[in-house]
Amino acid sequence: MDDFSDLLAANAEYAKDFQLSGFDGVARAGVAIVTCMDSRIDPLKLLGLEHGDAKIFRNPGGRVTPQALTALVLGSHLLNVSRILIVPHTRCAMASCSERELQRRIGASAGQDASWLDVGAIEDQVAALGEDVHKVRSHPLIPDQVTVGGFIYDVDTGLLEQKY
Repeated sequence: MDDFSDLLAANAEYAKDFQLSGFDGVARAGVAIVTCMDSRIDPLKLLGLEHGDAKIFRNPGGRVTPQALTALVLGSHLLNVSRILIVPHTRCAMASCSERELQRRIGASAGQDASWLDVGAIEDQVAALGEDVHKVRSHPLIPDQVTVGGFIYDVDTGLLEQKY
C-alpha cells in the first residue's frame, strides 16, 4: 500500500478544493481526441480546452483501435461529440522502432521472450494516420455531420499540423 502513498497524499490535496463536481459527462466543446499515452501530451491544453470540454481516448501510438472506435461512436451519439481529432505525435516510440525491436526491448526488460506480443509498431506514421481517419469517417455509426481530422503533434514545439 505504501507504493501509492505519495499519490494518495497528492490526491487528498487536490480534493480539498475540487471544483469539477456536477459535470454531466458530455463534451461541452463537442470534441473527442484520440492520442498517444505519451506524458508529453496534454490534450486539453494543446487545444485551449478545459476540463469537461472533450472526450479523450489514449493508447500507445494514438491509433484508432476497436476500443477507440467504440468510444467515438458513444461520444458522437451520447456525449455531444461533433468533432474528432486523431493526434499521434513526433518522436513516438511506436513509430520509431520496428515491431521486432519493441518486442526485443520489452523482452530484455521483462527477462523473458516477448516475441508473441502484438505491440503495434507503426512503420509509416502519416499513412497510419490516414488509415485511422478513413476508418472513423467511414464507420457506419459515426454520423456524417461529425467532422474528423488527422493531425501530428510536435512534442518539441507544441504545434499541431493537420495532415487529413
